[in-house]
Amino acid sequence: MSTQPGVDTSVVGERRHLTNLAYRLLGSLAEAEDAVQETYTRWYAMSPREQAAIAAPGAWLTTVAGRICLDVLGSARARRESYVGAWIPEPLPDRAEWAGGDDPADRITLDESVSMAFLVVLESMTPAERVAFVLHDVFRYPFAEIAEIIGRTPAACRQLATSARRRVSAARAPAAPSAGQAGLVRHFKEAWEARDIEALVGLLDPDAAMVADGGGLVGTVLHPVVGAEEIAAYLIHIADKAPGLRLLERSVNGRPGLVAQFTGVTVTVAAFEFDGDRVARIWAVRNPEKLRAWTATTGPGGAIL
Repeated sequence: MSTQPGVDTSVVGERRHLTNLAYRLLGSLAEAEDAVQETYTRWYAMSPREQAAIAAPGAWLTTVAGRICLDVLGSARARRESYVGAWIPEPLPDRAEWAGGDDPADRITLDESVSMAFLVVLESMTPAERVAFVLHDVFRYPFAEIAEIIGRTPAACRQLATSARRRVSAARAPAAPSAGQAGLVRHFKEAWEARDIEALVGLLDPDAAMVADGGGLVGTVLHPVVGAEEIAAYLIHIADKAPGLRLLERSVNGRPGLVAQFTGVTVTVAAFEFDGDRVARIWAVRNPEKLRAWTATTGPGGAIL
């Protein structure tokens, strides 16, 4: 959003914060941008006198954005029930690799709270739990302010955050040291390229699971592939079907991941979760509508992950 004469720069300056908040609440950059745009639309719909009467514009914008996201989450639950296959949060590239020349102010801060594993756990929460938890545990908002957004008492918001925290603790696997994650992904890539099924099985946890998201727009498995041997066999099958596929080591939501390109177009982005020194989960996003930040040219070709 460009700054124009007469526009309060302190209000415009909240955009990055609001985008970061909305993405964590919604798991979709497109939905987050829409929510932030609607927030600013409501601000600029007020008269200058109404705007001047607001003592803390930043807090007002956060409250409005939070309420909009809460409404979106409520309707999204119904939409995702009818989604073709699994719904995976939208993956984000490293800042330096963001396609399309997006305004740096709108880019997401890549930290623990946007790792794919974390976002997937957030998807299991109720809308109220997710808003209370993200606002309090990630952005450090007091429960009194969160209560105004959710429309419940501060005590009730505290209970929501506590319940959400239990979900996160129960789902969190012991990860490999950060320095070792990139090495695991590199070995995984090399084994896949070499079609070395034994090496792939050795890198996967015996109970590993792979989930793919094509959204009904591209071919993909509709149900999770479970088990190290099953995943390895499936990946070898894909490699045989798509000999022109190129695998690249890339940061996915701030963690080591893989990007598959076909004829120069990003067709799959894979995020990983680790359990010790093995891969425990793979989330493969194929839906081209979720890959717009990865390439200026989108297309459904390539492997069927």
